[in-house]
Amino acid sequence: MSELDELKCIGCGAPLQSDNPEAAGYVPEHNLFREDVICKRCFRLKNYNEVQDVGMNSDDFLNLLNGLADKKGIIVNVVDVFDFEGSFINALKRIVGNKKVILVANKLDLLPKQINKRRVTEWLKKTARKYGLEAETVVLISAEKGWGIDDLMQAIESHRNQQDVYIVGTTNVGKSTLINKLIEQSVGEKDTVTTSRFPGTTLDMIDIPLDETSFMFDTPGIIQEHQMTHFVSDKELKTIMPKNEVKQRVYQLNEGQTLFFGGLARIDYVVGGKRPLICYFSNNLKIHRTKTEKANDLWRNQLGSVLTPPSDPTQFDLDNVKAVRLETGKEKRDVMIAGLGFITIDAGAKVIVRVPKNVDVILRNSIM
Repeated sequence: MSELDELKCIGCGAPLQSDNPEAAGYVPEHNLFREDVICKRCFRLKNYNEVQDVGMNSDDFLNLLNGLADKKGIIVNVVDVFDFEGSFINALKRIVGNKKVILVANKLDLLPKQINKRRVTEWLKKTARKYGLEAETVVLISAEKGWGIDDLMQAIESHRNQQDVYIVGTTNVGKSTLINKLIEQSVGEKDTVTTSRFPGTTLDMIDIPLDETSFMFDTPGIIQEHQMTHFVSDKELKTIMPKNEVKQRVYQLNEGQTLFFGGLARIDYVVGGKRPLICYFSNNLKIHRTKTEKANDLWRNQLGSVLTPPSDPTQFDLDNVKAVRLETGKEKRDVMIAGLGFITIDAGAKVIVRVPKNVDVILRNSIM
């Protein structure tokens, strides 16, 4: 059995076992000692894009990562530039101790092409600082498109000082895609780590040699309970998570009008005269405008039909929704709905955002 203890799935890092088909790391016994084995879960994910639940929650993930504080090395923290607040790990400082942190903002390809990259970099640095994270440097990348990977490799080399590198991020930030790109660059092998758009697919630390003595470790994606991604099915995740450059959608609203984002969230425009609300959401997510006085009835009666996702209204509890009142104040602001998208609104507006109770709504200086 001792030899088995050492065997890990090269896709997700789970220890391999052939006893329980429902548990992490299952492989049929006859495959156990093959070269480069991937478990049944990774196999299904890679070949059929099916995800199987493995019982690991945020606490398990955080416990696994808490061990990092005592180890030497540097941290590469991957966030989603389109959903920065939703993908930021608030406990990061506690987890990583005094290590240097390189902040990597992935999915740059989702933001409109005319975006000012220098401004986005400054904005990320400032916002991270506000949350208590002082990054050594910020690197903008698109793992999907291969943008910025060389810059990231240079940043890692200049800061790591022959030490190990730990890659940390929440689920769905594109961490596995990034690691595959890094492996491809350093080793020349493709698609070693299982990539998918389903939350929580990397189960244990996977190590990748950097030189004779140091490694790059891929750590599990931390599941963030405050993201909208928890309120949709795997199929609907593909609707709400942008895959391509997000096209801005502009709605001219009068006071007393409401925009629905599928049936998952809504924004009621209360005060500020006629004005545009500029929406940045997945191009596949339908936005529906109505009068605020009709909005409650519409949400109850049309959830799952006109207002989708969710496609199954029984999976969404309208009695468990909170109302967040916001004022844009003296400058242009973004109203950010974690795990879903954001709305840019000029100064002097009052709005109410309604979302499931666990989902974070953040008012921030506009990224645009």
